[in-house]
Amino acid sequence: MNEELSLREIACLQLIALGKTNVEAGKALGLTHHTVQYHLHNAYHKLNVSNRAAAISKAYHLSLIKLPIDPPVTKSS
Repeated sequence: MNEELSLREIACLQLIALGKTNVEAGKALGLTHHTVQYHLHNAYHKLNVSNRAAAISKAYHLSLIKLPIDPPVTKSS
């Protein structure tokens, strides 16, 4: 990674990693979905990836985003 991601790019990636659409991420951040798409495109370029899944994976492995931990599965009685 040559350039650092901006806080907005990281925020967009974090929300996308949580399963939000561009529209939902935009609403959460007070942005349009086009602006979210712009930030994601810039993040893809900086991370040297070409899609959402690769961007999320690389951002996670670089400790730029955190993924939720699912609660343990318990058997119902």
